Amino acid sequence: MSDAVSVLEVLLHGQGIGTLTRTAGDTTLFAFNSRYIADEARPALSLSFKTREGVLRTELQPYRTHLMPFFSNLLPEGHLRQYLAERGDVHPDREFFLLWLLGEDLPGALRVRPAERDVLPPAYAREAGAESDGARADPAASQALRFSLPGVQLKFSAITKATGGLTIPARGVGGSWIVKLPSGRYAGVPRNEYSMMTLASKLGMSVPRVELVDVREIENLPSGLGQLREHEALAVERFDHLPDGAQVHTEDFAQVFDLYPANKYEKASSTTIAQVLGIETLQEDVQEFIRRLVFNALIGNSDMHVKNWSLTYPDRKRPRLSPAYDFVSTTAYAPDETSGLKFSRSKYYKDLTLDELAHMANRANLPEQLVFNAAQETVQRFHQVWSQERSNLPLSRDVIQAVERQLSLVPLARL
Repeated sequence: MSDAVSVLEVLLHGQGIGTLTRTAGDTTLFAFNSRYIADEARPALSLSFKTREGVLRTELQPYRTHLMPFFSNLLPEGHLRQYLAERGDVHPDREFFLLWLLGEDLPGALRVRPAERDVLPPAYAREAGAESDGARADPAASQALRFSLPGVQLKFSAITKATGGLTIPARGVGGSWIVKLPSGRYAGVPRNEYSMMTLASKLGMSVPRVELVDVREIENLPSGLGQLREHEALAVERFDHLPDGAQVHTEDFAQVFDLYPANKYEKASSTTIAQVLGIETLQEDVQEFIRRLVFNALIGNSDMHVKNWSLTYPDRKRPRLSPAYDFVSTTAYAPDETSGLKFSRSKYYKDLTLDELAHMANRANLPEQLVFNAAQETVQRFHQVWSQERSNLPLSRDVIQAVERQLSLVPLARL
């Protein structure tokens, strides 16, 4: 690997705020620029760059190979990372160069681009296994280079066609939808997620528009995805890209807590998320968090880790709890008696009682009655909506039975 210095410019809402520099030994360092530091009206980048006193944290440590957690969490995980890295001839562990390739379609209002407007360094391209620059010009490869929405399930930016169908733009830039393709392992995941998101919406939660679409009607799907076992995909309207083209800055709670994606089930809990929301957001955000927490316990979503909770910055300064996403009844595929994160003292659904919520409220310094009211309202409303809608939603009998089993497992369901 060449020891030449490479620099990426970091832009927030279209304005340069700092640089990511890669030096000898694959070490990277992020630094804010002086203009951003001096600007008292600066837009917020992340709570992780905020000290306990509310001051911008500017003395940042270098990282080796991996980027610092805030930037590492912008990159996709698992199969999606592997797929995009292969299409771009970049080793999936070389995060600086992966971000270089994917920096034009990051979540929210953040963009990353080479400071000198360079292409990928030829020395790196050779060592990464690219045979020639001609290989990089392959149309199928260029389709994939700009998709960088974090997550394991394959999902790509998409835009709505005038005819009502969905198309994936050639370089994935400026899409206002996410298309989540069917699982290669589990049946009916798009229908499951569509149904759970619809239920959450009917319970009054903030949920983006969701639609089931036929994969065969989606144009420009990147090649190399393999044979899809189903033809139905889920389209989710992006809450970080508004219809007028504006972009809303976002960050997930792995970024807030300065955790790498590998630690998304550890070193944090529902209580620590609630504590941050209680300090940084409005009371209605805390109530919404409790509603979602209880709802996901009732449906048996054991995959609600810190990356499945996010903040948005609609006024560019103060965080708000983002709209909901990734609500799936996972117990229908992999029965699990534990939540992705601890509630307060326990991860076990059998321990999710009013006493556990009281413990959470006390530790997070939240009004106990506010937490109780939000939980009780959610349970009561859930039973009403579930009984009315479970036969109307596109759910298999296995998923319905799994949710019914889950309701017998969670004490709160009997309030």
